[in-house]
Amino acid sequence: MKTDIQRGLVLRNEKCHEHYTTEFLYNLYSSEGKGIFDCRINVLGHLQQGGAPTPFDRNYGTKLGVKAVLWMSEKLQEVYSEGRVFADSEDSACVIGLRKKVVAFSPVTELKKVTDFEHRLPQEQWWLNLRLMLKMLANYQISLTEYISGKMEHVTRRTLSIEKGF
Repeated sequence: MKTDIQRGLVLRNEKCHEHYTTEFLYNLYSSEGKGIFDCRINVLGHLQQGGAPTPFDRNYGTKLGVKAVLWMSEKLQEVYSEGRVFADSEDSACVIGLRKKVVAFSPVTELKKVTDFEHRLPQEQWWLNLRLMLKMLANYQISLTEYISGKMEHVTRRTLSIEKGF
């Protein structure tokens, strides 16, 4: 670090060791750096889920926030009676988001049925049907008569093998 190198990178898998956590490595490097270099933590999973919002993101977030507050106000008026709130219907807990180009409120109970919680994805991926067209647009050399559209597989340690080529 005392030479011309201005950056260093430490990559760590969350399952590499129970004691060598991200925080431990950060504290270790910060302590040993002693003014020669500084450290920062960047967890890629967090970056993939957000990052710096663009003006579009801020505008869209404001619109969704307004719709959510209006929806909550309407729901509270519907379920408010005699000084109490009776929120016992299925749509009392919802998530706001886009559904086929329309901002919609989806009850959590419905989302639970169609969500792969282990991989944090919907069970049905609408864009998987577009893979053939994407390959055609990318000039892949594929046979359109033999093409089989498959389902997306999540790679796990058990599914990896040298015989299959990966």
